[in-house]
Amino acid sequence: MRINLEEEVIMNQVELTVDGSAIGNPGPGGWCCILRCGDAERVLTGSHADTTNNRMELTAAIQGLRALSKKSIVKVMTDSQYVVRGMTQWAAGWKANGWIAASRRPVLNRDLWEELVDLAGQHEVQWVWIQGHNPHNKDQDRADRLAVAAARQRATGVHN
Repeated sequence: MRINLEEEVIMNQVELTVDGSAIGNPGPGGWCCILRCGDAERVLTGSHADTTNNRMELTAAIQGLRALSKKSIVKVMTDSQYVVRGMTQWAAGWKANGWIAASRRPVLNRDLWEELVDLAGQHEVQWVWIQGHNPHNKDQDRADRLAVAAARQRATGVHN
């Protein structure tokens, strides 16, 4: 079989480090995602007035995947077991059960989970848990600092 190189799709390989923070949980929150593709880097941050830490963790992953302009191979790194387990263990079952959790209650943050599942389906995604507050992981440490800063800015009325 011959491969036509002009038709072969070469996908970007992206490392996406995400983190979220909330002051008060619920309270003012911030998120950050750091995208790396080769030597290129893009940092995105944002905040919300009244939210939870879990919503900010999900939002960081969503915003990172939204930032990709074409299908990519993405390694998402997060210190959130909630995000990793949700995407690798729970989301398929939730979706199959009409977004009802094992507790027979509606899935919390369903709006964000649905969007994240949809966005992840547009790429080849690997979900990786990394230890938080680890000075040896520069991107995770930086994402944490920027998410906390965004939450603090929102809390003081100065927000992005």
